[in-house]
Amino acid sequence: MKIIRACIYPKDIQCITGRSERYGRKLLNEIKAHFGKQKHQFVTTEEFSEYTGINLTIVKEYIID
Repeated sequence: MKIIRACIYPKDIQCITGRSERYGRKLLNEIKAHFGKQKHQFVTTEEFSEYTGINLTIVKEYIID
């Protein structure tokens, strides 16, 4: 069984979108604000997928370790 991480990091966003890691950090902060999360809370792959409109299966392909 492959382990799939529940949360997403700026480096993952960089790989998925092809944008910079700095953009990934900015996007994570926007997603946290959108979902009313606090600074220390993580963003899940489902939340990232919902916010960006990228299919969850595509996101999970990049997240599999």
